[in-house]
Amino acid sequence: MAYRLPVPNSRTAKPQAAVVYNPMKVDADKFKKIVNAAAKAANWASPIWFSTTEDDPGQGVTASAIRRGARVVLAAGGDGTVRAVAEALRGSGVAMAVIPAGTGNLLARNLDLPTGNIRDSVDIAFNGQDRALDLGMVEIVRDNDDHEEHAFLVMAGLGLDAKMIKNTSTKLKKAVGWLAYVDGIARSIPELRPVRLHYSVDGAPNRSLSAHTVIIGNCGALPGGLLLMPEAKPDDGILDMAALVPRGRFGWLNIWNKIAWENGVLRKSAIGRRIIDLSKDVRDVRYETGSDLNMIVDSPEEFQLDGDEFGLAKSVRAWVDPGALIVRVSKPRS
Repeated sequence: MAYRLPVPNSRTAKPQAAVVYNPMKVDADKFKKIVNAAAKAANWASPIWFSTTEDDPGQGVTASAIRRGARVVLAAGGDGTVRAVAEALRGSGVAMAVIPAGTGNLLARNLDLPTGNIRDSVDIAFNGQDRALDLGMVEIVRDNDDHEEHAFLVMAGLGLDAKMIKNTSTKLKKAVGWLAYVDGIARSIPELRPVRLHYSVDGAPNRSLSAHTVIIGNCGALPGGLLLMPEAKPDDGILDMAALVPRGRFGWLNIWNKIAWENGVLRKSAIGRRIIDLSKDVRDVRYETGSDLNMIVDSPEEFQLDGDEFGLAKSVRAWVDPGALIVRVSKPRS
């Protein structure tokens, strides 16, 4: 669904934009020139600028932007900055424009937004259209029974993928981008073991599961063009869950074949989809869908949100908040 903000006339104040940027990811001086010029060309007021800090990765300054009347907030940084801004914008009706400047740029890739050209991203912020997206929400329970609530835009994960993120070198990410996660996987192999848990979808009775990774998705695509959850859509009001359960000596090969070949290649053509329909389903990757998911692990496990580590969790409840976030996207071509 697309939303359009009313166009101001000569009797109204110019619309206000705010920029929340991560100074570790963005060349601030160059970026400010681009944004200020785009705002002026679009007849917007001079943008309000906020820098993230270690103490405030984006939620607090985004709340300030809302109070100061921002109609759109440009989130400039990596996936963590985008997630923090989105968390603060939840239910506000204020649009978020994504200015990707990180390693994965997961939301931008899933929405087919530009990832390599800041000018194009800024142009969408002032001249694009608005789209309502779902937000994934999680309540994490720590080993000391502390409860935390967070939002996510793309994926939340428990098990091997969270260990991989924890073990990935920040310096290597800056040098080679998302390929650094390959090193993170190698570092996680010594910790490789199944996660044992009980889970329930939409209030159904608990079921037991032993999997190396459980991922909850609002979107389906990973870096490198891998499509983990081919049916996931960011505005369908449900969450998708994928459990990686490698069986036997070829288990991981079956998983790779499912994600990279079947989901990433065959599904793109009618003939390929016909081949999938005629093929035996790969049970090493198991899918579920629902709007509310509860997981309780036998022992605390590493947890991640949108590619950022979030420590150990002994239980997680995930649910969807439909249409809770407005995102500025490209206008369709004529």
